[in-house]
Amino acid sequence: MTRQKTRRQFIRQLGGASLLLSSGNIPISAADRALHQEFLLDVTRPAGPADTVRVACIGMGIMGYNDVRTALKVPGVNLVAACDLYTGRLEHAKELFGKDLFTTRDHREILARKDIDAVIVATSDNWHARIATEALAKGKAVYCEKPMVHMIDEGLPLIAAQRASGKPMQIGSQRVSSVAYAKARELYLAGEIGKLNCIEASWSRQSALGAWEYTLPTDASPATVDWEQYIKGKPAQPYDAKKFFWWRNYRAFGTGMAGDLFVHLLSGIHFITGSKGPEKIVSSGQIAYWKDGRDVPDVMTALMSYPDSPEHPAFQVALQCNFVSGQGETGSLRFIGSEGVLEMTDNGFTIHHQKMSVAPGIGGWDSLETYPKAMQEQLMKQYNARYTPAQREGTARQPTVYKLPDNYDEHLDHLTHFFESVRNGKPVVEDPVFGFRACAPCLLANQSYFHGNAIRWDPAAMKIIS
Repeated sequence: MTRQKTRRQFIRQLGGASLLLSSGNIPISAADRALHQEFLLDVTRPAGPADTVRVACIGMGIMGYNDVRTALKVPGVNLVAACDLYTGRLEHAKELFGKDLFTTRDHREILARKDIDAVIVATSDNWHARIATEALAKGKAVYCEKPMVHMIDEGLPLIAAQRASGKPMQIGSQRVSSVAYAKARELYLAGEIGKLNCIEASWSRQSALGAWEYTLPTDASPATVDWEQYIKGKPAQPYDAKKFFWWRNYRAFGTGMAGDLFVHLLSGIHFITGSKGPEKIVSSGQIAYWKDGRDVPDVMTALMSYPDSPEHPAFQVALQCNFVSGQGETGSLRFIGSEGVLEMTDNGFTIHHQKMSVAPGIGGWDSLETYPKAMQEQLMKQYNARYTPAQREGTARQPTVYKLPDNYDEHLDHLTHFFESVRNGKPVVEDPVFGFRACAPCLLANQSYFHGNAIRWDPAAMKIIS
């Protein structure tokens, strides 16, 4: 069974099956189209000729390859062309998608074609803003992999370029399209965890591939890689296969842990809370294990302070990535509130409910036990007379658990949202403003790490406060 068929079945299930379970016997209807209708789209309707979206992919590496394979599961999406600076990936694209597929190492040839409606930009981070801006100017809709930009000063100009073009642009943090995140947002906004005070988020790995040491092709050389185009705009430097194929490890081409993984976590945080971003960022890290020539950390922690706003009170976010995790790949995203904890999982989320006791504490580790015995008895008698057991102990109920079907694919949802926007002009779920607000604090975490200072940020104006 294909993922596309599975997703259609899943959409139909939303009308009649219960996806939200609760051991406390508090079933919540799974008619989740109502809560998510501004994002969930009708993919059960067959796509006709007028619905066809002709797409090209610029950058056929890991994410470009996966984006294309997923995009082609969306009804009515046709792959017209592919671009990459390494010829081996273009050969493989023809093997996979047909020998007649147009391929090139020059993205400008893609943008010049009139038969292309949209482009996927999945290059190294340093090319995202440049290619996206050029594509918008050529009238193409753009799906741009995260992080949206490589440098802070690219963000506002790219937002302006998208607005001037009038073309849809969506950033590729797919969890923003997940119906699990939509339901989590609904329950968070309904006050299920009370007042949010902090968020703990982490993403850790324990493998060479997890640390971006990818397999190098046997024919990697200046003959098969357009190195001069790759480093365009940077100082001249000799060809280096690692800097091309392992670009995430180098500041000149990637954005390290923060741009690759922190940005996913912040995208989910901003979607659920409705926040525009933090006002203060500070980070620390080190290269603890992967001493392979990289110049970005393999262990990194960032602390971000979110301001008071009409949507939510101030809260703190602690982010951590560790590529020497000692236990494989793990991740966590926990929203901690005054009345419970919302914890996102691989297949949904769990809410643990616990309201604070009304009564002050007494006994146990309390100083009461250091007083004379007669005084202890008097204080306990007064305490028990004043407060009921419920007031003394607080209130709790069974966890609420939301589970998705095993084959649900948020990546497919994310690309479906984009192509529906290309077809009918519906707003995308992650536009450049949202994408930059998720990306910028991560880039500033890098800046804090490299310069050793805390950084003030204006999340509404999207500018550094000097």
